[in-house]
Amino acid sequence: MTEIYVIRHVEAEGNLYRMMQGHWDGGVTALGIMQRDALAIRFKDTHFDAVYSSPLYRTRFTATAISIPHRLETKIDERLIEISAGPWEAVPFGNLLMTDGEQFNNFLRSPEDFHVDGAETFYDVQKRAMAALIDIAERHDGQTVAVASHGVAIRCALTGLLGLRLNDTESVPIFNNTGVARLFYENGKFTAQYINDYSHLEGLPPSSHAKVTSLWHKTIDPREHRDFYLDCYRNAWQAAHGNLDGFNPETYYASAVEHYKADPESIYMICNRDEAVGIVELDTKRGEHAGYGWVSLLYLREDYRGRGLGIQLLGRAIMKYQIMGRKNLRLHVSDDNKAGLAFYKKFGFKTLSTEPGVGSSLYLMERSLRSEAHGFI
Repeated sequence: MTEIYVIRHVEAEGNLYRMMQGHWDGGVTALGIMQRDALAIRFKDTHFDAVYSSPLYRTRFTATAISIPHRLETKIDERLIEISAGPWEAVPFGNLLMTDGEQFNNFLRSPEDFHVDGAETFYDVQKRAMAALIDIAERHDGQTVAVASHGVAIRCALTGLLGLRLNDTESVPIFNNTGVARLFYENGKFTAQYINDYSHLEGLPPSSHAKVTSLWHKTIDPREHRDFYLDCYRNAWQAAHGNLDGFNPETYYASAVEHYKADPESIYMICNRDEAVGIVELDTKRGEHAGYGWVSLLYLREDYRGRGLGIQLLGRAIMKYQIMGRKNLRLHVSDDNKAGLAFYKKFGFKTLSTEPGVGSSLYLMERSLRSEAHGFI
């Protein structure tokens, strides 16, 4: 008999961004690091003979909770990877709801009916993930194994191995981050002692992404949205400085037009359903020579702040520059902007230098865009 612990990965940055991760290979969050440590404590006295993982960073990181303390090599199995979402890869959930709501609902609630051209079906994932677990179980007869994988891949494998329908989302839900299933394999059959157990997370902060509104974005030409752009910049300045001293709207507007001309996908209007609630402006030429991306403006309307939504705006910038191959992300924050400083520090930014600004000093802040810079040992 083989004993297998199947584990979903820790909280990843893509979870916070409220985006379709699929094969997108981002970092993990500060909470994810704590979850990994809690997982290590849970299994510190359990004997393991092998550890397997999907090739993506968030699962490899999770696997270290067992591989490092038990001095085991993590074996990579490509078949454990998350569903390939094709054209949905790295697309915000909010955008999918707006553009393909029926299939997004199928993805969540009716997997058997999910079909997007260029993406895997749930049946595709089920076939390969089941095969991986069967091979692992037969290879390690009489041993105990840990397997780190992903929400959809785990659901697909377990429904098939336990003789359930893919649409039975109650019996086998999408696991919580680091949720565990304890399986036994004997005489060609799998049984489950428990599914999606995350009791080891007791005492940790809850994941902040699960019930957060999924915002969506569209790229805009500032020349066609001049008033909206200037209102956002004015409000951002007021929030940061407490006044409008030194605010020069025409200078900032002219810069936005140049940013758009250099890259028509550099300015995002952020929306909640049919309501514009913020903006993200990037200067994709700045830092190109040195491998970093630049954020010129990130603004969320006041009545939307304090609800865990700001990270979705920052996520737009991070995804854009990661796809472009940039290594770091930089921006300026006024030393008057205490809330902004706290926000950026929370999400991995460090101060490089202090520079003179209009009316107050500016902190030049930077964070790495490499997955390995966010918790991997």
